[in-house]
Amino acid sequence: MRTTFLLLLAASAWAQTQTKAQSQTPDLRGIWQASGTAHLNLENKGVIVDPANGKIPYKAGARATIESNFKDRAKLDPVLGCFQPALPRATLLPEPFQIFQNEDRIAIVYQHVHAYRVIFTDGRPHYDEGIEFYMGDSRGRWDGGTLVVDATNFKAETWLDGAGHFHSNKLHVVERFTPNAPNTMRYEATVEDPEVLERPFTIRVELKRHVEPNFQLVEHECDRDAKGIYRHPAQFLKGLTP
Repeated sequence: MRTTFLLLLAASAWAQTQTKAQSQTPDLRGIWQASGTAHLNLENKGVIVDPANGKIPYKAGARATIESNFKDRAKLDPVLGCFQPALPRATLLPEPFQIFQNEDRIAIVYQHVHAYRVIFTDGRPHYDEGIEFYMGDSRGRWDGGTLVVDATNFKAETWLDGAGHFHSNKLHVVERFTPNAPNTMRYEATVEDPEVLERPFTIRVELKRHVEPNFQLVEHECDRDAKGIYRHPAQFLKGLTP
C-alpha cells in the first residue's frame, strides 16, 4: 500500500512538473513580420551585433564575388529569380510569415513564393549530410523562453540578403526566437560557413506580430513575362546599396 502511494505521489509530481513546463513554453503562433532593412543588406547599421565591425567576416577574395553578384543582381539574385530564400533571409524579407506550433514540431509558412519549413522539436537527428534543401533542415529545442533552431543541409545557390552576400553548402544557421512583449519577438541568427567565412557572425532584428482583424497571408506568385524576364515585387530592389 505504501509503495503504491509513493508511486502515485511520484506520478502526480511528474505530471505537475510537465504541466508547469508546458505552461512556460511560449506560444509563438501567429503571423509575424520583420522590421528594418536587413533583407537588403546584412551589413546595414545595427544588424550584425557581434564584434565584426558591422561587416560579414568573409575570407580573402570573397568581396570580388559579392561585388559581381550585386552588379548583376537583377539576373543573379535567387529571390528575384523566384527561388526559395533560405535562412536567415526568409525571416528578414518585407513579407509576413505564419508560425504554427504543437508539442513535437513548429511549422513556419512564408508568404514569399509559398516557402515553408518544419522545425521538429522531438529530438530527432538531422538528415544525413549531402541531402540538401533550399530552406535547410531544421531541428529545434526550448531554452527557457527561447526557441533555438539548428538549421543545416542548405543548397549553395541562395544568398544571405539582397546585396550579393553568398554562402556555400556548408552554411549552418542557429536561430533564436525570444518573445520580449505580447506581440514582439527578438530574432537572432548566428551564421557559420567554414568554406567562405573566417568566423561565425550574429544578426539581430525585431519581429512584430500582426494583430489587425482578419489579417492573413496572401498568394505570392513569382513568374516570367513574355520575354522570359522574371517579374517580382519592386521592394526587393528598392533601397539596395552595395
